[in-house]
Amino acid sequence: MKNLSNKATRIDLLNFKTPQMKAFHLSWIAFFLCFFGWFGIAPLMAVVREELELTKTQIGNIIISSVAVTIVARLFIGWLLDRIGPRITYTYLLILGAIPVMFIGLSNSYESFLIFRLAIGAIGAAFVVTQYHTSVMFASNIVGTANATSAGWGNLGGGVTQIVMPLLFGLFVSLGYLDVQAWRLAMIIPGILMVVCGVLYYKYTTDLPEGNFKDLKKNETLARESKKASKGAFVTALKDKRVWALFLIYGACFGIELTLNNIAAIYYHDYFNLDLKTAGLIAGLFGLMNLFARSTGGYLGDKAGMKWGLKGRVWILGVVLLLEGVSLLIFSQMTVLFLAIGTMVIFSMFVQMAEGATYSVVPFINKKAIGTVSGIVGAGGNAGAVMAGFLFRSENLSYPDILWILGLIVIAISSTTLVIKFSTSEEKVAAEEMENIEASKGILEPA
Repeated sequence: MKNLSNKATRIDLLNFKTPQMKAFHLSWIAFFLCFFGWFGIAPLMAVVREELELTKTQIGNIIISSVAVTIVARLFIGWLLDRIGPRITYTYLLILGAIPVMFIGLSNSYESFLIFRLAIGAIGAAFVVTQYHTSVMFASNIVGTANATSAGWGNLGGGVTQIVMPLLFGLFVSLGYLDVQAWRLAMIIPGILMVVCGVLYYKYTTDLPEGNFKDLKKNETLARESKKASKGAFVTALKDKRVWALFLIYGACFGIELTLNNIAAIYYHDYFNLDLKTAGLIAGLFGLMNLFARSTGGYLGDKAGMKWGLKGRVWILGVVLLLEGVSLLIFSQMTVLFLAIGTMVIFSMFVQMAEGATYSVVPFINKKAIGTVSGIVGAGGNAGAVMAGFLFRSENLSYPDILWILGLIVIAISSTTLVIKFSTSEEKVAAEEMENIEASKGILEPA
C-alpha cells in the first residue's frame, strides 16, 4: 500500500496487517457492535411496552433518552480524541458502555428502564472515534470513502439488530423462558461482544500510522506541537459557522436514521399489523442499506472533490440531502405494505448517502481539530434525533404525520449547504494535496 505522509492512499480491504487497515477494520467492527448494543432493545419494544405498560408519551421519552446523552458524549469524546487518541478512547468506551447494555434487563419500571436507556446512549459516541481514526489514517483522495465506509458498515449494526434481536428473543423463548425473561437475556449478547472488541482494539490498533500518541509525545518537539495544535481547538471550532451548518445537516440525516431505527419496527407492527419478527425484518432493511449507501455518498464526495475542489464535496452533500427530504415525504404517505417497503429503501439510501457526503467534508474544515469538529458535527445527528423525539411524544400526531413534518424540515435544512464555503487558500491547499497524491502514483482506485 502506497502512503503519503504515512497515510494510506487507497483502501485495501483484504489487507489486515498495516496500521491503517487494522484501524479501518476494527473501527467499523467496534462501531457496528456499539450500534448493535445501542439499538438492541428497539425491535423488542413491543414486548417491553406490554410488560411495563408504557404510554406513547413514555415511549417518546425513551426514544429521546436513547439519543440525548450522546450529544454530550460526542462533544466530550471529540475533545478527548485530540488529546489521548482513538485507541485508548475506544477501548474504554466499548468496555464501560457494555455495562448498561447488559444490565438493562434489571429494569422493572418505566423509570428504571429510562435510566438504563439514557446510559446506553453514551456508546453512540463510538461514531466520532471511528471517523477520527479513519481521518488520521487515510489521505485526502480517499478519506471521504474511508470515513463513509467505516461509518456505514458500523451503522449496519442498526439494521442487523432489527433482525437478530427478535431471533435471539425467539431463541430464548424456545428454550423455555418467558417473554419477560427472554428480552433481558437477549440484551446480554451484544454487551459481551463489545467487551471482547474493546480488548482487541487495545491490542491491535495504533493511534496514528506512526504509532500511539503516548509514545510519540515522548518526543519533546512532537509533544509541544501537539499541545499547541490542540490548544483552543474547541473554541475555534465553535466560532466556525460551517461547523454549525454541518451540525444541522447531520441532524437532518443521521438524526433521521436514529429516529427510524427507534420506531421502524413498532411502526410496521402498529400500522401494518405485522408480528414482531416480520416487523423487525422489514425494519432491518432500513439499516442494511448502510452496506453500500453511505460509502457511495463518501465516494461521490471524493470524486467531486477531485474534479471541482472542496466546493464539489459540498454540492454533492446538498443534492443528496434534498433527495432525502423528498423521499421521506413520499414514504410517509404509503399505506400499502410493499410500497412502504420500497419507498423506505429509497429513502434510506439517500439518508445514508447524505451521511457519507457530510463526512467527506468534515476532515477539511479544521485539520488541527479533526476530533473536535467530528464531535460537534456528530453531536448534531443526535440533537436532530432528540428534536424528532419530541414530535413522537405528541398524542395528537400520528407517526405518518410526524414523518411528513420531518421530510419538510430536511428539505429546508438542505439549503444550509450554501453556508459551507472554503477560502481560496483552503481550496489551494486541498488541490496541492491531490496533486502530490497523483504524483506519487500509480494508485489503484478503491473497489
